[in-house]
Amino acid sequence: MVEVTVTPQSSLADRPVQVQVRGLSPSQLVTLRASLTDEQGQCFQSRTFFRADAGGEVDPGRHPALGGSYSGVWPMGVFWFLQPDTLFRRLVKRDVAGSPYLVRLEVFDGVRLVTGPQDQPLASCEAERWYVGPGVQRVPIREGRVRGALFLPPGPGPFPGVIDLFGGAGGLIEFRAGLLASRGFAVLALAFFAYDDLPRTLAQLDLEYFEEAAELLLRHPKVRGPGLGVVGVSKGAEVALAMATFLPQVVATVWINGTAFLHGNPLVYKDLRIPPIPYYTERVIFTEVGAMDNSAIFADPRDPAYSSSAIPVEKIRGKVLFVVGEADRSFNSKLFAELAMARMPRESGRVLSYPGAGHLIEPPGSPLCSISSIRGTPRPVVWGGEAQAHAKAQDHSWQEIVQFLEFHLGPAASMKL
Repeated sequence: MVEVTVTPQSSLADRPVQVQVRGLSPSQLVTLRASLTDEQGQCFQSRTFFRADAGGEVDPGRHPALGGSYSGVWPMGVFWFLQPDTLFRRLVKRDVAGSPYLVRLEVFDGVRLVTGPQDQPLASCEAERWYVGPGVQRVPIREGRVRGALFLPPGPGPFPGVIDLFGGAGGLIEFRAGLLASRGFAVLALAFFAYDDLPRTLAQLDLEYFEEAAELLLRHPKVRGPGLGVVGVSKGAEVALAMATFLPQVVATVWINGTAFLHGNPLVYKDLRIPPIPYYTERVIFTEVGAMDNSAIFADPRDPAYSSSAIPVEKIRGKVLFVVGEADRSFNSKLFAELAMARMPRESGRVLSYPGAGHLIEPPGSPLCSISSIRGTPRPVVWGGEAQAHAKAQDHSWQEIVQFLEFHLGPAASMKL
């Protein structure tokens, strides 16, 4: 009898699992399909072709995929290379604490380029992929001006504190905060526009708002001070670098594919105002699928005319980890990381640069999203990246990010799900 298993059956979304198919005929050609439906009802699936070994087994950790959604030996390939049935969709877990993604695995005889209701699998099973570990608590935050969600690991603490920021789409995105809390950090997923009663659009970056959020987090009885970490991607990385520059509470900063200059919106902090470099939207390129390639709308930051827009990173007292996707089509993040590093004390920063990785470098288990629709743009946006290189970058950078935060904020208690 054919059997497909995932071990463990329930796991955190950033953790590896083992997929095995048994009971096949020696050298049998099969299709292994993984699929899930997200909270918007969108289906994501991978479809990969394998030939069973002499014992009638398929193990993606030992046996190369012949083709399909990927090729070669990728133990987590059926999860990492999920693709949306509808173009330009990004897989983002919204209800982080309430439910897992349910991933259905099915094995079909032969090469099945498509499958319909009439196609019966030889075997199937279901895996749970969670974004919070057992006992992680989610606390909505609506205090003073600060809006977000605080994720607390189980136990008395105190835990190292981290603020988690996303980018130009606004709103509140919590999946990375949930995974970090499952590794023992107290994490504030922080919204800064287009959420609750915050401004609908981003007119300026008010650093006093982020300072208020840092003080709120450090006041929590389960948060271990005196310093905290910040993780930010895209516009959130720009904010994170500014926080590292001006806020003494910030001692460890993870900058993922951001800038080192203000763009589009000024930064204000007390009596300080850093003017932005304008976006040159007339330089946008429409791709053959109708998406917007924004890589040319950014002016050259090395132009002396824009020197006043630089974040004064030479003032940073903490440590910064720059995570760069060299195939980022949103902007030249490698250049911005190098420009920042050139002005910082040498021992203050480190760059992790990944050839072939795109803009949206996320925890492992997040499939490459090279183009997606986002709030506030009339067409989908090109993010860039090549699937296999991007998957490797996410896996490696996530381990580096966790180690960096633990080293500079103190040890965190990881969970075993």
